[in-house]
Amino acid sequence: MRERALWICFLLCLLTISCQEQEMREQGNAVYYWRTDLRFDSTEMAFLKQYHITKVYCRYFDVVIDSTRSLDPMPNATISFSDTLPKGIEMIPTIYITENCMHQQHQGLAEKVVKRIRQMNETNDIMDVKEIQIDCDYTINSLPVYYQFLKEVKEAWGHQLSTTIRLHQLSMKAPPVDYGVLMLYNTGDPRKWMERNPILDIHDVSPYLKSLDNYPLPLAAAYPVFSWLRIINGVHIEHKVEAEEILKVKQAVEQRREGLKRSIITYHLDKTNINRYKPETYEEIYHH
Repeated sequence: MRERALWICFLLCLLTISCQEQEMREQGNAVYYWRTDLRFDSTEMAFLKQYHITKVYCRYFDVVIDSTRSLDPMPNATISFSDTLPKGIEMIPTIYITENCMHQQHQGLAEKVVKRIRQMNETNDIMDVKEIQIDCDYTINSLPVYYQFLKEVKEAWGHQLSTTIRLHQLSMKAPPVDYGVLMLYNTGDPRKWMERNPILDIHDVSPYLKSLDNYPLPLAAAYPVFSWLRIINGVHIEHKVEAEEILKVKQAVEQRREGLKRSIITYHLDKTNINRYKPETYEEIYHH
């Protein structure tokens, strides 16, 4: 029994080292782009250059249930391309799929998603795409269908595949992808927004930190630079995350898993979000 325990411990150590090495290979600064038209103004272009952005995770379209007719998954909110990415920045098509699409198997869905991505790349002269990402807030109930979907996407795509990982998903078995992006935003209960910031709060993150140590998948980290607008008694109130809170969470997760400092993403690229924080804040967020 003792020899078996030592052997298991040895394998876990190898797995951890492998994940950390993979995280080192995935290093680089990145942004999410979550608008319906790929278009950059001068502020956004300057941001890409100033913070040495090497990847843009660009939302191509959503996959949602067609509630009006067949109850089958269908594409929604497809992006258009008014601009192209600057030379040297990698495009990573990102697809958001609603969790209810994963309540049952939909034959051929993975192939349709990959085919649509390829067609959009070809139509818009987007070359050398080496990776796609799938974003889904899957639960323990939808996990089997979602993981099978990811396997089929990987087979149809034939290249690198990543997926988003929410904090509550760290306690589940790892998905069958090359790496995950740990989403360090939307961590709280929006209904309790007056008690604690639902976008990001260290108190909501802390209970999950222990799961980072042995999570058997390479990870990047994504941090929020967006805000929510709420209307209270006819008054618009902006709800944002203070820079100190973002940096506090960043420090906490990197202490548990050092590899997370090597591949950092902000959500999402937009002039308003850029101007929300001082340049020094972005320097610290992207600091390796």
